[in-house]
Amino acid sequence: MKTILITGCSSGFGLETARHFLDRDWTVIATMRTPREDVLPRSDRLRILRLDVTDADSIGRAVEEAGSVDVLVNNAGIGLLGALEGVTMNSVREVFATNTFGTMAMTQALLPQFRARKSGVIINVTSSVTLKPLHLLSVYTASKAAVNAFTESLALELEPFNVRAHLVLPGRAPDTSFGENARSRMRDAIPEAYAPLAQSVFAAWQQPGPVTNASDVAEAVWRAATDPSCPMRLSAGADAVALASA
Repeated sequence: MKTILITGCSSGFGLETARHFLDRDWTVIATMRTPREDVLPRSDRLRILRLDVTDADSIGRAVEEAGSVDVLVNNAGIGLLGALEGVTMNSVREVFATNTFGTMAMTQALLPQFRARKSGVIINVTSSVTLKPLHLLSVYTASKAAVNAFTESLALELEPFNVRAHLVLPGRAPDTSFGENARSRMRDAIPEAYAPLAQSVFAAWQQPGPVTNASDVAEAVWRAATDPSCPMRLSAGADAVALASA
């Protein structure tokens, strides 16, 4: 029975991915900054651990409690929407601390056991915004593009140890709470001069079109975890697939 550790499982992609693997008889270690026992069905194959990917001590405790892990999914992330001119550097650092450095730190923490065992899979969930420039997302896109480049290089250095690294690139997922969480960092992030631009962007988002469901991401993670022949990059969601093929 294989074990998967997933970060950011309190909602959205992480929560659905945890359900997906539980339904397929894996042992799931679902991590959250604030653990909640009510979001996943009770199972003797489920463990919920406290984890803040920006805190080295928290990472160390979680990895120790987790024990042997076969697959790591770096899914924890935060959003930021705003014009660069209105974004504080504290907000920039917060986004990179979670999205970029948190991914690197979790990977580094689990690599020793993967390397020693000569097996393991690292799956980093980034975003399809890295495939096409979009307004008001410069900081968020930069944090995710850095993970893309990190993962591509990491995959090469782990080949001798039979450890795989993959990217899952979701599209826009309006049914998750991601946008709501991003709004908490939008205060003063759109100066008045950028208001017309922001209004046009928000209006465009209201138009019907393809989007990503959390189940799309869970299925892409499943493929990356279980199919050694799958591509290193996997788009997740109809809109992400369209961008990747454009």
